[in-house]
Amino acid sequence: MFSRAIFATLDRWAEKKERKPLVLRGARQVGKTTAVNLWAERFDQYLYLNLDLPEDRKLFERDINVKELAESIFFQKNIIRGSSKVLLFIDEIQNSPKAVESLRYFFEHMQELYVIAAGSLLESLINRRITFPVGRVEYCMLWPLSFVEYLSATGEAAAVEALGQIPVQDYAHERLLKLFNRYTLIGGMPEIVRVYLEGNDLVRLKSVYNSLITAYLDDVEKYASNENQARVIRHVISNVFFEAGSRITFHGFGRSQYRSREISEAFALLEKALLISLVYPTTRVQIPAVPDRRKSPKLQLLDTGLIIFFAGLQAELIGTDSIDSVFSGKIAEHIVGQEILTSDPSPLHGLRFWVREKKQSNAEVDFVLPYEGKLIPVEVKTGATGRLRSLHQYMDSTDHRFAVRIYGGALRIDSVKTVAGKAFNLLNIPYYLAAQLNDYIRWFVDNAGVK
Repeated sequence: MFSRAIFATLDRWAEKKERKPLVLRGARQVGKTTAVNLWAERFDQYLYLNLDLPEDRKLFERDINVKELAESIFFQKNIIRGSSKVLLFIDEIQNSPKAVESLRYFFEHMQELYVIAAGSLLESLINRRITFPVGRVEYCMLWPLSFVEYLSATGEAAAVEALGQIPVQDYAHERLLKLFNRYTLIGGMPEIVRVYLEGNDLVRLKSVYNSLITAYLDDVEKYASNENQARVIRHVISNVFFEAGSRITFHGFGRSQYRSREISEAFALLEKALLISLVYPTTRVQIPAVPDRRKSPKLQLLDTGLIIFFAGLQAELIGTDSIDSVFSGKIAEHIVGQEILTSDPSPLHGLRFWVREKKQSNAEVDFVLPYEGKLIPVEVKTGATGRLRSLHQYMDSTDHRFAVRIYGGALRIDSVKTVAGKAFNLLNIPYYLAAQLNDYIRWFVDNAGVK
């Protein structure tokens, strides 16, 4: 299993004239190594180094220049260097600070080589004992499989084709919604999807889920700087599945006695490992959506399938045709956030939501997305359009007339008025289109009849 989007990103990187070494960022088991190994078929020669192996790691320990290093790598791999396109992939690069340093010299002196680096726990080690050469590398995020990638992996070619049509056709809605519910249940972790495909059996997935969380817990020692911090991180990992999609406070998180500082440091390390994201709110209705870090963040996890399994929600989701009410609606909001994140590989891409917190009138909109100078509000909610109270309050405060609702219904555009009388256009799109939100907002603006 691998991410189709990463192939397109790698293709664009390879076409750049002044190409910098590319560092793949992503949590454990999201398919970084598999994706590069498959993409390497585009090259005439492929050099793969795994710095978990002493013989590969030793290549970077000698005091030689980068051209001699390249010659040593070719010799080590028993490959005669030609004049063809050559891809060098340095995996588990966190095991060698000198290998990280060498990325700078590959950029400055050997741009004819295509160089990619990746590694487990890479994020948690950045700024601790490894410093990546500023301005000499670029970064790319790798997330779990998106819905369309899941469909491709499961052989749903007709569904993939239907999603490629903008706007999606009404005849495809019911089947796409059922497929999306199953995707939400399983999640996008490549190993989970692979095992599910082998037997189409949810019971077989239990051991894979357990092995994933065991691996994350085993990594705690590498994240932590001392035993107390390790205990805090274990506590946080054990409790995040029950708090996903909620706004959290650090002090006493998970009904513990841990202090705010201890919990916040643990969350910071898990963010670097890309296991979780802390999504901070903005109070602005115009670009830029500056986050207010004094306010409580929402908790976004790596994968919704992991949440459903470890929170014990599988039976609830299997027994329903809709994800609207599962986990008080938090699952629907979480999977939408996951789809939005997978739609953009940029490491600067993140989620924001909007709040207005007053003594007698609080309001909260699930997401806000920048689009051509506007900050578009996005609500994940079922029910009548007139009940979108927070969304209406946002629209009364902004100077544009475009809003989005993501729900279980069919695609449509409504003309709506707020309680205060402001007219605006509301794009209603089904859950399965969340990863294509930017494309649909463009279609929406072009077809709503209002600029």
